Amino acid sequence: MHIAITGNIGAGKTTLAAKLAEHFGWEVLYEAVEGNPYLPPFYDDMPRWAFHLQMYFLKSRYEQVLQIQKSNRRIIQDRTIYEDAYIFAMNLYKSGIMSANDYTTYRGIFDLMMKSVKAPDLTIYLKASLPKLVSQIKKRGRDFEANISEKYLEDLNEHYSEFTENYKEGKILVVEVDSLDFVNNPKDLAFIISKVDKALLYEKPPQLNFTE
Repeated sequence: MHIAITGNIGAGKTTLAAKLAEHFGWEVLYEAVEGNPYLPPFYDDMPRWAFHLQMYFLKSRYEQVLQIQKSNRRIIQDRTIYEDAYIFAMNLYKSGIMSANDYTTYRGIFDLMMKSVKAPDLTIYLKASLPKLVSQIKKRGRDFEANISEKYLEDLNEHYSEFTENYKEGKILVVEVDSLDFVNNPKDLAFIISKVDKALLYEKPPQLNFTE
């Protein structure tokens, strides 16, 4: 089974992936953030590094998809390969940060990859407003994210809304996280787990432990 978590920068994807994996006994495949050589320079000079960064993420995500498709395990993935093209690369292109030539090359490679990609069994979209995203980004304190503009996050949110509204590849569960604190509030985490249970059509949902 392939479960994926999608959402804007700072929505809480990585944290929720870890918590769901712990609860259900799934394996986690994280986004290639740590050790990514293009992330820090990208936020300092987006036009120069946009294509390099997107290709790095696309390669990493495609490798994960192939790994998932060859596996018989239950895996939860931190962000999907669809977001790379339909949200981040498209946003960079439409905002003039990525050139038309680079975007055309990128989409050509992405389209080739799609011929061998199977959609997740369930995609969980963490929907967050701009204040929530900004607060979360500041809280985790990554130096290279300090220069992310609110306009950039707003544009990404618009692309996420369009993407999720038109997503036809598989089942999608939308979770609005503005009023949730699934890190510190066990009931909020239990609420999300119950939603995932129903979406996956478990006949007998796993026992929830509210004391952890």
